[in-house]
Amino acid sequence: MLKQRMGLIALGILSATQAMANDQEQSKGFVEDSHLNIAARNAYISRDYKNGKQDKAEWGQGFIGKFESGFTQGTVGVGVDVIGQYAIRLDGGKGRSGAGGIDFFKQGDSGEAASDLAKGGAAVKARISNTVIKYGQQMPAVPVLQYDNSRLLSETYEGTSIVSKEIAGLQLDAGHFTKEARKSAEGSDSGALKSIDYIGGSYKFTESLSAALYASNMQDVLKKQYVNVNYVLALPEKQSLTFDFNGYKTKLDRSFALENQGDADARDNKIWSLGATWAVGPHSFTLAHQRSTGDTGYLYGGYRNAGGVGDGGNTILLANSYWSDFNGKDERSWQAGYGLDFSAFGVPGLTYNIAYVRGTNIDDGSNRGSGTEREIFNQFKYVVQSGPAKDLSLRARASWLRVSNNASNYNVGGNEIRLFADYPINVF
Repeated sequence: MLKQRMGLIALGILSATQAMANDQEQSKGFVEDSHLNIAARNAYISRDYKNGKQDKAEWGQGFIGKFESGFTQGTVGVGVDVIGQYAIRLDGGKGRSGAGGIDFFKQGDSGEAASDLAKGGAAVKARISNTVIKYGQQMPAVPVLQYDNSRLLSETYEGTSIVSKEIAGLQLDAGHFTKEARKSAEGSDSGALKSIDYIGGSYKFTESLSAALYASNMQDVLKKQYVNVNYVLALPEKQSLTFDFNGYKTKLDRSFALENQGDADARDNKIWSLGATWAVGPHSFTLAHQRSTGDTGYLYGGYRNAGGVGDGGNTILLANSYWSDFNGKDERSWQAGYGLDFSAFGVPGLTYNIAYVRGTNIDDGSNRGSGTEREIFNQFKYVVQSGPAKDLSLRARASWLRVSNNASNYNVGGNEIRLFADYPINVF
């Protein structure tokens, strides 16, 4: 049934009035438009937990290779994409690995983390006009299924996707995926996903105003809707004011609510955030408010065989998402943030960001909504601008998270350090 619906969607898209140049008509060919890129990443994350929880740390070197062919010429162009991933563990063996929030290398039955990982997959694709249909292993990036690339290796999913850009400013997406590959393990279905379907799109009304609307259905787990509105107000003297609203509405399956929450009636969540950022010269100032309501907190990510949802580790496009996501039941949080671009001071490529977020009203099932948490996040990032190491990105990030004792069923505090070195290699 879903394949029929996706086919009808694609047919409807292609029959719409075309307001853009035909990408397929510009195709140079399967080989001529091919690209091979390798992303080399050295990553280290350390978490010094509070309240007696064992500290965790992992360090590894990873490589993600992506070959993307061009499309054959003609009315219908066909091509292929190939993904290959490899990582070697440099530190974080037995005792130090196993933190769900780090998850570089999955632990085996002995408790020892894997010493290395190797995995890969491929997808076939077809393009008609400005619409691409793809089947196979992919990295979906939509607000209701956002693959996680924030650790060492990347999550991947196996299934079918449609991306259409037939009308200027409008992008439509639909997908059906049946397998999830955990970022820390080998195998195409190490996340034990059953199936997830999504549909939605984004539209740029003007240069200043854009919006998005998406919905997903994760079989036997949950249904989710997402909305976004973004508005940029141009101000004189190189200033701007950006407003960004994001919201999710989630409905859990009764059996999953009982399994995951211990309460078959804890099925509903609504969470939204509204942020305002004033940019003036090299400075940016951010204020944001985020609020969660319903019978449970916002659930996302994780793996079905580990008690998680399975819709991607980054499926939380909300303002107050750093180490903590401030997504507890009934939680309300405020953020004050500041950013600085050092290019104005003669150091192009160097940026700094700091944010303070405080959450209150957390109900972890034991405190009648009196729990609190607070986090200080800061990060330096430098991108090499020229020379042999051009585009090398260096990131140093630290977070200090404190959670009240009466919210310990929801979250745990500590000190976190992340060090990342990313070097993109464009082979051809």
